[in-house]
Amino acid sequence: MAFTFFFRDQQVLERVAEHVIPGLSGRSHPRIWDAGVAMGQEPYTLSIMLAERMGHFAFKNLRIDATDVESTGQFARMIEAALYPKDELSRLPEGILEKYFEPNGNPGYFRVIDSIRRRVAYQQHDLLSFQEIGYGYSLVLCKNVLLHFQPPERIEVLRMFHRALGPGGFFATEHTQEMPQELASLFQRVIPDGQLFRKLEVGECAL
Repeated sequence: MAFTFFFRDQQVLERVAEHVIPGLSGRSHPRIWDAGVAMGQEPYTLSIMLAERMGHFAFKNLRIDATDVESTGQFARMIEAALYPKDELSRLPEGILEKYFEPNGNPGYFRVIDSIRRRVAYQQHDLLSFQEIGYGYSLVLCKNVLLHFQPPERIEVLRMFHRALGPGGFFATEHTQEMPQELASLFQRVIPDGQLFRKLEVGECAL
């Protein structure tokens, strides 16, 4: 289980949002797949960041499919309830707690507000099944997971993400992960200082 917290790698997520939002705003029902979400801090962070940057109509039609190998237990319950202890929220940027979280009647706990929570749908999924959960995603985000896989497994997971992305969709991963040379024809690096890639179609060449 990957260690994470709200607004982890904020600068990376901001760069992702900068490139992805134009495509999200141009679609009637934009979709994102966030894979390996642990207790859910990352998809809710992404939902908050997009709420701050997208128009109301586009955001209310956004769906973030959050997946993890966990199907039961504390982590699954936490993300589905969107209820977090106050100490989990200590690193939030100024103003975010007051705007996007609310007391839930449990002392010391806050819940993600409904408009943000409704954008995130959680389901159990094993990345090593190599079976995509859907197609046509504008963004696939998978951070702090791929490093746990063997190189051949990593390649097959990345192939799965490529199939899941819609035309021109983006894939983002942790900064420690380089795109395998075997997949150079499938993805094009978007930014020089981060692991953000655009899906290439058959016959399209990376520059």
